[in-house]
Formats: sequence, structure tokens, C-alpha cells
Amino acid sequence: MENVDLNLLTALDVLLDEASVTGAARRLGLSPSAMSRTLTRLRSTTGDPLLVRAGRHLVPTPYAVGIRERVHVLTQDVQDVLRPRHGELDLKALERTFTLRANEGFLNIVAAPLVTTILKEAPRVRLRFAPKPDKDALPLREGQLDLKIGVRGTSAPEIRSRLLFRDMFVGVARVGHVLFLDEDISIARYAACGHVATSRRGTFRGPVDDALEQLGYQRTVSVVVPGFPDALEIVRQSDLVTHVPRSCLAGFSKADAAISRLRLFQLPVKTPEIAISAMWHPRLDADPTHHWLRHTVQTVCREVLDC
Repeated sequence: MENVDLNLLTALDVLLDEASVTGAARRLGLSPSAMSRTLTRLRSTTGDPLLVRAGRHLVPTPYAVGIRERVHVLTQDVQDVLRPRHGELDLKALERTFTLRANEGFLNIVAAPLVTTILKEAPRVRLRFAPKPDKDALPLREGQLDLKIGVRGTSAPEIRSRLLFRDMFVGVARVGHVLFLDEDISIARYAACGHVATSRRGTFRGPVDDALEQLGYQRTVSVVVPGFPDALEIVRQSDLVTHVPRSCLAGFSKADAAISRLRLFQLPVKTPEIAISAMWHPRLDADPTHHWLRHTVQTVCREVLDC
């Protein structure tokens, strides 16, 4: 192993990602000729062509496709191992981009105070909030995400997590809705309403339907939207009702209700508690800057949501 050059690992990671000598050279700050020589060395070292010409483009060989994910993870691990650990963390001088993923409802409440807090402590840090299409752990494994916020899944047991807060669903309808003619909202009257459901996958069924079914009731879901803010806006302008996590309405008061014309109510059925956690890959456990990020997210959540 005396002749192993770890710089080749970084170059291989970028080459497989770009599938272009010119693109890889640009990312690594090298000339195209230097990058071409590096590709030649990689071919000699691995005994595989890695990238081959297909018309005007390069395409990966089956071997390259098979090792691409491993190479990316190894590169991230090597960079983490070799990152300096000594000395105090200088947040004022810290220059780093963190990528976080959370749903729209969480961002509406926590993003602004989180950005304010982070930039006050570390003004050179940059934050990227990525969309949350699913619960796939692959972006955490590949280093595309630094932190994912949401309900802890079970598909990736190695992923580390920290509980941020516990949440619960509450009902929402417009002020003046017939549902409020009687303060005691029964299961039958609730189920008889038209409903707006929230689902990223576009499904019409959720935990409320399971709870109603156990009691012999069924509701009519008229609309499905991808985010809780969308559901609240539809409810505000219609006779439909919905349910959202209480955290989506943090700080909601009677004054807010007068403006938004929304009124909260306790659901007449019991739904599972929602545990919201911050999740990250174990490679970032010992990273002091990531530890600071995790602590800051947890602190801001507790302050904003009073939990």
C-alpha cells in the first residue's frame, strides 16, 4: 500500500460524477490535460477503462457504475478522517455550506429563526434547504445532506438521530364553519365533513382514517395537497376541514385567527404522536461544526415551539 495516492480517490469520485474530463478538471482546479493524465493513472491502477467514448461523450463501464457509490462514500470518509480536530471552533471564521432537508410546514415555522441564529454566530456559513420528496436515507449516506429533519424511518439503522420535539395533529376549519355550531364536536359530525388531506405521495388515506375506521366511521377526502400550508389555505376559503401538526401553527393566537379566519379544534379521534428528529450519517458524529449545527437546530426548535 506504500504507493497508494489518496488524491486518486478524490479524482475518481469527481470523474465518475461528472463523466467528463473537462468537467472534472474544472471542479478540481486542474487543466484538462492534467485530468486526462490522472484518468490514465486510474485506468492503470484499477485495470479498467472506467470511462469510454460513446459518440461525443464519455460513459462509465460496468465496473465504474458498480463502484461509484462506494467511491463517493470512501472519499467523504477520508476527508472526514483527515479534517483537523484540534483547537477551538472559530465560528466567526467558519466557512462551510450545510444542506438540510425538512418539510414545508417545519420550514415555515423554524427556518427564519434558525437562519438568524446561525448567521449571527457564524456569518460565513451558508445554508441550503433541500426539498423533501421522501424518507430515503441515500442522500445522507452519500453526503448530499448534512441533516434531515422529520419522522425517524427504519430503512437505515446506521443513521444517527436526536429527538427535537414531539408533535400531535389538531383539526382546523374556517371561522364560522357549521362544525362549530356545537362546541362538542362529535365523531359523526367530524366524519361527515369534507376533508383536505396532506400527502407528498398523493394518497387519500392517513392515520385519521385508521382511527375513524376502528370506531366504525369513514370520512370523505375531497382534496389531497403536498404541504400543510396548502391545506390551510384551502380550508380558509372553503367549507372543508383538515388536520395539521400543532407545530405548523406555533404561536397561533386569537388575533391570528381573526386575520387568517382559521380556528383550531381537538380531533374527536386519537392519532399517533409524531416524534420529530434530526438525522445524520455517523461519519459526521465527531465533526465539531456538525455538532454545533445539531445543537443549534435543537435549541431553536425548543425556543420557537416552546418545548
